[in-house]
Amino acid sequence: MFSRTYTSPIMEHENASDSFYTHLPHGCQLCYEGAKMVLFVTGLCRKSCFYCPVSEKRMRKDVTFANERPVSSDNDILDEARSMNALGTGITGGEPLLVQDRVLGYIRLLKASFGRKHHIHLYTALTPDREILKELKAAGLDEIRFHPQPEIWDSLPGSGFDRSLEIAKELSMDAGFEIPSLPGSEQVAGFARDCDVFINLNELEFSQTNAEALKARGYSAMDDESCRVAGSRDVAYSIIQQDPGSKAHFCSSRFKDAVQLRKRLLRTARILGREFDEVTPDGTLFYGVIEGDVDGITGMLSLLDVPGQLFELRDGKVELAWWVLEEIASEIGDRFRSWYEECYPTYGRLVVERIPIDMGVDFTI
Repeated sequence: MFSRTYTSPIMEHENASDSFYTHLPHGCQLCYEGAKMVLFVTGLCRKSCFYCPVSEKRMRKDVTFANERPVSSDNDILDEARSMNALGTGITGGEPLLVQDRVLGYIRLLKASFGRKHHIHLYTALTPDREILKELKAAGLDEIRFHPQPEIWDSLPGSGFDRSLEIAKELSMDAGFEIPSLPGSEQVAGFARDCDVFINLNELEFSQTNAEALKARGYSAMDDESCRVAGSRDVAYSIIQQDPGSKAHFCSSRFKDAVQLRKRLLRTARILGREFDEVTPDGTLFYGVIEGDVDGITGMLSLLDVPGQLFELRDGKVELAWWVLEEIASEIGDRFRSWYEECYPTYGRLVVERIPIDMGVDFTI
């Protein structure tokens, strides 16, 4: 009675994501697979980039997160990496090199736990010297991405970034730039070409922390349905079109949601999903919930011969296969509250939707 075979085709969205490139760094290749964990090592930063999208709960605070998971121990990082079968890690902030020892420790931890093939890249707005870069390389850093502020985009030669790039390349690290795609980006792209390194251009987005600064500078949203800044994509397209031989990559806002996040969620859902969880094409988990006297609910399920692997007691409620809930709805009646629920498989299991059972559910995929 309570069994179901389910297979779901995975929709590929790369062609609709608005991202394009002439060169894709290995770190980005893993992002395209949803296989990169984001390790936010600190919100501390001495720069004041007007477009910084870091949230209020992280900005200028010395906090660490592995994806959405707060980090208080090394095990938190390892648990998060295992939960998504991460093939690599992107270290970001804030300014990661303000907590250099922490960064070195995390790189060593990840390499020791997951092997040399676990690819690690780092973002920094600083110009580390040879000693620091040698330590990063010795710890296992594979790729470094520099983020100069717009104020110096027209004077990068002799700024220190050229020297740091040269040293990183000498140490056999992949190296390049990562900046927002906005007017003036072509200066950094030209410098990257001269240095024979890659450049990643990220689509500019409105966030709660940068909206006022962007509006004050005349930026506007592309449409009413997204946070994308109008014209950001056009800047990147023009740069790559004019120099198709460059090592350039435009990463769109849509890509981050439709591809990168969705594929990471799918990886996580397939690992953490319970036998009765439905994994949706978006990587969320779909199931049923019954709330009330837990002993009474489990007793009812036992009388109805619902197999134990198709339900679970969680947070004072019983969660179960949605198709089981659908079949036993008449038995529940007014005895208990029940609904269908969809959540992210990530830390904290953020609920994205609840559907009352009397509304039914059409879950045809």
